[in-house]
Amino acid sequence: MHNMEEIIIIILLAVLLVAAVAAIFIVRRMTAEQAFQKGIEHRKQEAEAVLGSAEQEAREKIAEAERRIKDAQRMLEDASKKAETKKKEALVEAKDEIHKLRSDAEKEIRDRRSEVTKQERRIHQKEETLDKKLDALEQKEEALQEKLKAADELKEEAESLKKVQFETLERISELTREQAKEYILQTLEEELVHEKAMKIVAFEQQIKEDSEEKARSYISLAIAKCAADQVSEAAVSVVALPNDEMKGRIIGREGRNIRTLETLTGVDLIIDDTPEAITLSCFDQVRREIARIALERLIADGRIHPTRIEEMVEKAKREVEHKIKQEGERAILETNVHGVNPELIKLLGRLRFRTSYRQNVLTHSIEVAQLSGVLAAELGVDVNLAKRAGLLHDIGKALTSEVEGSHVQIGVDVCRKCRENAEVIHAIEAHHNDVEPRTAIACIVQAADAISAARPAARSENYESYIKRLEKLEEICKSYKGVEKCYAVQAGREIRVMVQPEVINDEKMVLVARQIAQQIEDEMDYPGQIKVNLIRESRQVDYAK
Repeated sequence: MHNMEEIIIIILLAVLLVAAVAAIFIVRRMTAEQAFQKGIEHRKQEAEAVLGSAEQEAREKIAEAERRIKDAQRMLEDASKKAETKKKEALVEAKDEIHKLRSDAEKEIRDRRSEVTKQERRIHQKEETLDKKLDALEQKEEALQEKLKAADELKEEAESLKKVQFETLERISELTREQAKEYILQTLEEELVHEKAMKIVAFEQQIKEDSEEKARSYISLAIAKCAADQVSEAAVSVVALPNDEMKGRIIGREGRNIRTLETLTGVDLIIDDTPEAITLSCFDQVRREIARIALERLIADGRIHPTRIEEMVEKAKREVEHKIKQEGERAILETNVHGVNPELIKLLGRLRFRTSYRQNVLTHSIEVAQLSGVLAAELGVDVNLAKRAGLLHDIGKALTSEVEGSHVQIGVDVCRKCRENAEVIHAIEAHHNDVEPRTAIACIVQAADAISAARPAARSENYESYIKRLEKLEEICKSYKGVEKCYAVQAGREIRVMVQPEVINDEKMVLVARQIAQQIEDEMDYPGQIKVNLIRESRQVDYAK
């Protein structure tokens, strides 16, 4: 029962709730309809007001448009009247212009007719003159035909006489016409050959005398204009010391300082009784210059020990390289040769420390360039190209100790690599007659090279042989595997060879030294004996951080 009552109560409550919701919905809808009706009436009133104002504005614009149309019609009528007036004026002006042009045309036609009449009169006169000349020419042609006829008769008579004479000559000489002709031509040919040979000999003699005289003149003039100093480099350098005590410091404990310096530079330090002086001996001037600069700086610094020696030697090498570049640039400026490859400039600078028969090669090259320029100017050849070829003709000597082959072939290869002028390369190749000279530049450089080398005391064969012997010593040692550096010292009486410790051990050093000594005995001629000194040194470097 209670459950039924509860269900009934719940149903009644649900019905009441639905009725309340429906009542609320109906009330809201009525309220919304009333509000909608009010809004419609309000908007209708606003629309009627807007429509009234729009109609008023439209009427005003229509009236304004009508006024403008009337104004436009009045302006159009005025424009039409003005256009009609201008049209009439233009017609009057056109008629006047046409009348004027017609008058000018008629006048020009009259003038042309008068000119044509004059021309016709002149042509008629010329025709009459030509007729007269034609008549005269016809008369002359008739006379000429008569003369030609007479000339033909005379020619026939001369031919008959000539034939009779030839027959008489053939009967007397017992030769036919062709045989006589051949005989005369042969005789003439022999006479001409002899006369031509005599003239050729005379001309050759004259040219030879003139050429020798001009050559002597050109060479003497070139030598007079080029007065270069002759520089002869010795194989030793002397370094001054502040006192004799410095000798002991340079030698170092157990000779370690002097041994380090000699090993790093490849130069022999001679410390004898000469007061306050040390002699550096080496055939290679670059090594000797590096050793001299390093030793002078060590003396000035006062700190002389192996580590400091290594630093000074490295600085000296950089300084010498800079000096080599400066010397190359000086040679370029002195000879006024421009556009040279930077690599060739460096090689030119290296020639400052190279001698050939005791003649400084850079000075010799500058001298040859100047002589070549003077000779080229005298002969009317390109002066700049001749100077360039003269300056570079011995460029290969800067690399003879590093590259196999003659200095001529090395120079040709280097210049080709640097894209040098073809005529310059040919002059380098031909200056010792390795190839036949084909250009005037090559002949000039060859002559200038001979002039520079042929002056008294310019060269010495003994010194050159000495240099070649030392270079040969070093070349033999470098050919062995494991050799790091080698230096010929003591004027070639000793060869110091630094070997790589990881390649050549202590036992193998004996064998290598014996092989080097044996090869020197087999391939070289030398006075006395040569000491082969192999040096093997191991180092371990570490850094404390």
